[in-house]
Amino acid sequence: MLTYQDVVTVRPVALLTAAQGWDNMADGFKEIEAFYAFSVEDIVSHGQWLGESANAASARFAATRKQLADAQVEARAIASLLRDANDQFSQRISHVHDIVEQARRAGLSVNSQGQALYDHSKVSPYRTDYDETVKKGNAAAETWTQSIKDAVRAVDDADQGVRLALNEAAGVKSFFQQAAEEALGLGHTFNGDAVGDIEVYEAREAKDIATSIDSGKATAADYEELQRLFRDNSGDKAFSQTLLDELGARGTLKLSNDLESLGHYDDKTHAGRYKDLEHGLATTLATATRDPHSAFYKHFREEMKKAGTEQFKVDGLSSIPDEKVRGYQSLATLMQQGHGYSGQFLEDTANDIRHAEESYTAKGNLESIWALRDSFSGKDRGWFANDPLDGVLGIMSEDPKTSTEYLDPAHNDNLKYLLHGRDWDIVVDHYAAPPGGTTMGMPVMAEDGDARKGLGAALEAGATGHVPLKHGEDPWPEVQHNEAQTRIMQGAIENFKPSQGNDAPVPGNLRQPMADALAEYTTDTHHILTGIESETSADDKSAHLNVSQKDLVQVMRGLAEDPDAYGTLHKAEARFINNDLNRIPEGTAGANRHGQMDGYGAALGTYTAIREDVINGERMSAQSAADWKTKVAYHVIGGAVTPLYFTTGSLSIAYGDSIQRGVDTWMWDMDNAMKEQADNKAVAEIADSYLSATKETNSLVSGWADSRSDIDHGTERGRTVTGNITSEILDGQTRGSYTASKYL
Repeated sequence: MLTYQDVVTVRPVALLTAAQGWDNMADGFKEIEAFYAFSVEDIVSHGQWLGESANAASARFAATRKQLADAQVEARAIASLLRDANDQFSQRISHVHDIVEQARRAGLSVNSQGQALYDHSKVSPYRTDYDETVKKGNAAAETWTQSIKDAVRAVDDADQGVRLALNEAAGVKSFFQQAAEEALGLGHTFNGDAVGDIEVYEAREAKDIATSIDSGKATAADYEELQRLFRDNSGDKAFSQTLLDELGARGTLKLSNDLESLGHYDDKTHAGRYKDLEHGLATTLATATRDPHSAFYKHFREEMKKAGTEQFKVDGLSSIPDEKVRGYQSLATLMQQGHGYSGQFLEDTANDIRHAEESYTAKGNLESIWALRDSFSGKDRGWFANDPLDGVLGIMSEDPKTSTEYLDPAHNDNLKYLLHGRDWDIVVDHYAAPPGGTTMGMPVMAEDGDARKGLGAALEAGATGHVPLKHGEDPWPEVQHNEAQTRIMQGAIENFKPSQGNDAPVPGNLRQPMADALAEYTTDTHHILTGIESETSADDKSAHLNVSQKDLVQVMRGLAEDPDAYGTLHKAEARFINNDLNRIPEGTAGANRHGQMDGYGAALGTYTAIREDVINGERMSAQSAADWKTKVAYHVIGGAVTPLYFTTGSLSIAYGDSIQRGVDTWMWDMDNAMKEQADNKAVAEIADSYLSATKETNSLVSGWADSRSDIDHGTERGRTVTGNITSEILDGQTRGSYTASKYL
């Protein structure tokens, strides 16, 4: 293992001098070969030497000449390896120096062992925050020390890779191998198969270890070496494509299955090691498939189409005897351990999985091709992607552009298939007869517990243009979207609208991601719900939803089965109203704005109607209704009451203290009232009060008015302005509630 001092003192440029020497040696062997062919071998070829002795000599001369040719191959390969080594060492050593310099610029020193140190003496012991300052300094030093350690290890990884490649290129063998070959007269030969690429040798080594893992003969040293190989070659195309080409699609899946089996069942003590190896293999897959036009990509994809539908036995995966999984299930499970896949690879994989499942059904099979008798959802079992299409969609959500392309209804029917046409029942709960279960008879299919989670994430990413929101992140109600994103959002609404009746059931795992996405379209949904056309500015280049009020209300009602989803939409509407109030020019707050205020009321009235329809539903008990209201309220007040930023994926929108003063007042008052109650019923009653249009309107208007310098609350006129606005909003509530109720 190289030390920090080894790394910062070595000068790899000497390798270039050595490489030139090996090239000169190859040139010398080339001259000798030409001379030998002309002066020696030609005697047999064109002379008068005939008979058995001539034939024997000819064979020996040809063998000698081949050795001279092989010597050139070996010498040039070693020269190439040395140049490759110089490039790797120079780059990685430079990285070590860069990190050290950054640590020093951060106020730390770095000792001769590569440890970053914080100088406590620079901090006055009389400072009130002395302990906290020292603690932060020590933490920073630990972080920089680890970064330096990782950079040094990267140099050592490269060093071991170079040693492996040089030994292989030079044909270095163990003592016993060498002795055996010499006994057979095969010793001291040159390597005519030498190659000048370090990564090719490392890929072959990785393939050999994979074979050992599959046969159960891998040692701890093998696993450590495979970790190093993946670590050293992360992102290297030559290594990745060579390894997967050596393994083949089937071998890649078998290696992944072996690692999963070891990490989850056979050797849990070293679960972290196997997870790291899975990540390395997934990274290798992402790197190898980055170029969809390469010959490797096309060949590997065709191999995967065959292996993807093949069945594999994964030890320990299921307690059900003879349970076998399909290759695409293993592939999606592997892919979940990595990231950085090309958009084309994600789309191609999703398309190939869809084709496999449709072809299987077309052959008359009653169950899904992915059907398993065991279930794979929840904390302990959800890691296995028994629905590979949903698994790939979840990975695709990390690439919003690809998610948009894949789900855009203008270019394919994927959205319609996933929302309306696909059979999501992939779990065989049991077999119908006799009681107690049997493998005979008609299978009874069911959805897995995490069905559509991947679809929900991809749908949110595709319709918004950013990665799905994390827990605690709020969608901003006024985000611009392009035509493709808007088509997806509109397509989702149209696919969920009921063909008859008033019920628009949205599957549970789609409710929150759909609500997160739809909340970003509040500029559109507000005007659709109010029946008032929006006024778009000249610089508005975004696309807008064009769905009927009825369809929108019924789909929102379907989303509202989830209290968090309802809370997301309701809070987004409140924020939109607050923003719109802020757009009223200074000094004109008292002007006649009846239509605008009536629209606010109509929108809030719609939410009132939806809320009442949920809690008055036939399936909703009094306790369930109280729980639903409480969860909505906690979702609404979740997060900082007056944050400095709203984060929507990669987009952070900053605003001042007053821009959401109305919403802040509403959430603050509700939060304080709920804190005083411990009884769930009492909390639900408070939530019910604050979610009512009356209480919400009063809070929004009063909070907004507090931030306005043109509204003087000390005068009669000031009170009249806020009072009139509040009254006009509440007048519109009746209209909105009545209209929405007709659709529910």
